[in-house]
Amino acid sequence: MFSMNHQKFLEMDELSLQKVPYFFMIDFLSENVKVYRESEIKKSGLLIDFQNFSTVTQKHNLNKKIEWKAFPETLESFKEGFDKVQKNIRLGNSYLVNYTRKTEVQTNLSLEEIFYHSIAKYKVFCEDFFVFFSPETFVKIIDGKILTYPMKGTIDASLENAAEVLKNDRKEKAEHYTVVDLLRNDLSMVADDVIVDQFQHIELIKTQQKDLYAMSSEISGRVKPEFEGKIGSLMKKLLPAGSILGAPKPKTLEIILEAEGYDRGYYTGVCGWFDGENLDSCVMIRFIEKEGDRLYFKSGGGITHMSKLEDEYQEMKNKIYVPIH
Repeated sequence: MFSMNHQKFLEMDELSLQKVPYFFMIDFLSENVKVYRESEIKKSGLLIDFQNFSTVTQKHNLNKKIEWKAFPETLESFKEGFDKVQKNIRLGNSYLVNYTRKTEVQTNLSLEEIFYHSIAKYKVFCEDFFVFFSPETFVKIIDGKILTYPMKGTIDASLENAAEVLKNDRKEKAEHYTVVDLLRNDLSMVADDVIVDQFQHIELIKTQQKDLYAMSSEISGRVKPEFEGKIGSLMKKLLPAGSILGAPKPKTLEIILEAEGYDRGYYTGVCGWFDGENLDSCVMIRFIEKEGDRLYFKSGGGITHMSKLEDEYQEMKNKIYVPIH
């Protein structure tokens, strides 16, 4: 398995060095890497809608009232994994763990309809398998400059002074600092002159169920000469993405695999479009997957020593939505 994926990363390098446009998808554990040249996308059953690249050609109308029901696990069930995470944090094995769950959802929307009608920066539909609508950029490369935008911290936008509350919440702030620090270090592995350009920028995410504010920052650097034009090697070095894993990475990954007890698959992996010159990629979050004839929404959040069980359970549930107005 490893050698095959090793080949896929090399293929990504070759294509990007030759300036051949392609789309790629890498799962959470970098075990399943898919690479599609532009001409292969149509045949692959993929629909893609990024800010600067889209395979969507026509407008689709939605003529039905949306039905949407989520069946979250009980607080007790959520607590089992949460306690494992907290124990490891207390032991000093990790200081930030991104703990995620899968929740069954029922809707009268098909995965394809969710793809067409969701409003998000990044959307991908993979036939009969999954759909996601992600607000989170992983890395962009523009003229040799690499940028990343860690997003950590969300709040219900309808609360009074929500944006201010989010900015000053001790737990959310600590989590955001940690992720910014982690991604600054990660970026330094593949880039020189790494700086934080923007810190704790608040943006609004609109959804059908409720509006949320999310906190993000911007970090940039210049791609190191040995990674220039080598998108595959660069991705291999940076993954898994720090914002959906935690820190320090290797130990935190062990904790996640033990605490979650389910396979994330492509959820929290990354996918991206290389246009022959520049790269835009995203973290595959806000993710609905089909298993048999059931749909599961995968969601979660960062856990630190300050995390409260009820709040984290609520945040996990808050994220189970479709951004359709």
